[in-house]
Amino acid sequence: MSAVQRVDIDDPDVDMDMGNRMLYHGELFTGEMAEYVDDQVVCLDVYVDGIKNGLSRMWYPDGAPKLEGTVVNGSARGEFREWHPNGRLKSRKFFDDDIYSLKEETVWDEEGNLVRDWHRE
Repeated sequence: MSAVQRVDIDDPDVDMDMGNRMLYHGELFTGEMAEYVDDQVVCLDVYVDGIKNGLSRMWYPDGAPKLEGTVVNGSARGEFREWHPNGRLKSRKFFDDDIYSLKEETVWDEEGNLVRDWHRE
């Protein structure tokens, strides 16, 4: 079993084509694309044939989680969670599996108070 290729998004050999597909050395990229701040990973996305397809995660510079969800063929699918810098849940969003659109969103402030609770009819 081979290791998953991880590439820094700031690598000069990373580019995008006219179809917004990720390229590495001029080829459609398959693997993990990472963004770093001071050697700390702050964003990590999985690509298959140049398109986001898999777990998508972001972290604050201190390593605390910021965002997590799944992308299928470039579109959000299922549950996405986002956290405030203090570690409290900021939002939960649910995307349809078949039409890739937002169907539910719940948002909380930094103290955990409900700010918004929306559900598509």
